[in-house]
Amino acid sequence: MGPCDLEKILSRVTSHTSERVLSSLQSGEDAGVFALDDKNTLVQSVDFFPPIVDDPYTFGQIAAANALSDIYAMNGTPLTAMNILGAPCTLDLEIISLILRGGEEKIREARADIIGGHTIEDDELKYGLCITGTLDRKNMWQVKGALPEDILILTKPVGTGILSTALKAQFISEDGMEDAIVSMRSLNSYAAEILSSHRVHACTDVTGFGLIGHLKNICVASNVSAAIRAKEVPLFGKTHEMASLGMIPAGQKRNKEYVLEIVKIEDRVDELLAECLFDPQTSGGLLASVHPDDAKNVLDELKRGPCPHAALIGSIEESEETKISIDVR
Repeated sequence: MGPCDLEKILSRVTSHTSERVLSSLQSGEDAGVFALDDKNTLVQSVDFFPPIVDDPYTFGQIAAANALSDIYAMNGTPLTAMNILGAPCTLDLEIISLILRGGEEKIREARADIIGGHTIEDDELKYGLCITGTLDRKNMWQVKGALPEDILILTKPVGTGILSTALKAQFISEDGMEDAIVSMRSLNSYAAEILSSHRVHACTDVTGFGLIGHLKNICVASNVSAAIRAKEVPLFGKTHEMASLGMIPAGQKRNKEYVLEIVKIEDRVDELLAECLFDPQTSGGLLASVHPDDAKNVLDELKRGPCPHAALIGSIEESEETKISIDVR
């Protein structure tokens, strides 16, 4: 579902919660947070979707990495996972087994445990997980908290939506988007560990709303603006080429509509590059608003370790009205 429609629906839903609930349906946070006591909290999230690659084991890995990402985006530690699976009754059982094994492999890598799940018959294959973890309230990251002069760091390239669309249309093979597949099945835990040792004022993971859509959530919640240097945003190989061939996912248009009122794209920005900034991502990277004095060290540690394509893509600015400018500088 597109971000505009989701926002309209949630505005009509009343959320009755106790004081122990530290998030809400309307908060824009990546996961739900429930306080157990003054220090410890539970953090929970759920995500599932149809296959975006052909190989079932790889699909399971990507789905699990994607579901875990919301926990890491809040600086949490995953504990347990429950599978969610919808599949046609005619589907080869070996395919389902491979999907579940791929998911289990990533949950094991996250040092969490699968403790159950739920399956239904469905005309379209879908898989995902519900993740429960813990969180130290004093070190919790939220979408709010970004400060003027903070530097925006993105830990993974963008373009998975465009490439997945091209794969479905048989414009490329899975080999042709191997860099994106490797990234999608890579956990954000390693990036979060590096970020957690520095001054991170706000954080989110870049998924279905696209880079600019998730940046909007940070800016609105923090009452700030942002400036993005378009050429600094890393893209997966073939992303620009596939965009030039019209391989634009339907969700991209909805993502642009979501941010239209606050975004200004300078004329000097390549049109196709700008399109990529709205591309809906699967298992994308972390987008962190980092203290300017820490940014270079964070980037160096990320690039030396788990995120060789991490980049400084812009900055947070003070503004009376929230806006996002996209330029080439």
